[in-house]
Amino acid sequence: MRTLLDLVLPNECGGCDVAGEAWCARCEGAVTRPPVSVRPRVDVGVPCWALGPYAGPFRGAVLALKERNRHDLAQPLGRATARAVSHLRMLGELDPPEFAALALVPAPSRSRAARMRGGDHVERFARVAATMLEPEPVSVPRSLRMGRGVRDSVGLGAAERQANVAGRILMVPPASTRRTFEAASRDVTVLVVDDVLTTGSTAAESVCVLHDFGVRVDGVLVVAAV
Repeated sequence: MRTLLDLVLPNECGGCDVAGEAWCARCEGAVTRPPVSVRPRVDVGVPCWALGPYAGPFRGAVLALKERNRHDLAQPLGRATARAVSHLRMLGELDPPEFAALALVPAPSRSRAARMRGGDHVERFARVAATMLEPEPVSVPRSLRMGRGVRDSVGLGAAERQANVAGRILMVPPASTRRTFEAASRDVTVLVVDDVLTTGSTAAESVCVLHDFGVRVDGVLVVAAV
């Protein structure tokens, strides 16, 4: 019963494990910061930004969301992602909403991993961010998927990570996705969003696939960078 209750009402902070609340004010303050520009080892081809380093509450929240099915943590990560988008617009890095709609394209996860996590965790917090940015037009198109043969990237080096995803990120072009990108291709700001940027291999392959489909990608925004 205690375990079941903890799943429904988590009794520790997802960012720092402090007891008594699911997400503490200290961690909320820590993730409320302007995004930083990052340069991964693999050339992604577009600007990359991270909400912060893969440490502290960023690391804690990502791991809890991915590995402990703390789906409630999609809320603070989604809020932080929405704030980052607003900040990038304020700096002129992205077009303001009056000039361009926004598409947050989740970087793909392995199908088996997503099933074990009860769904795609990146899409989960991207949809929260989209809600936070309303009433402007924001879409979260499920445009990318992992093909067969991709293994867990933990412990792989940069070259191994590139080989692991090369040619294995595929476009999923349902009618709704085509309408999103074709009807207003010049008026949509496209951001690939992900949880962690390590070497940049997944981001680079995702951007390449979208470009091959004719989609102009404006940048990559991640929760944390290693």
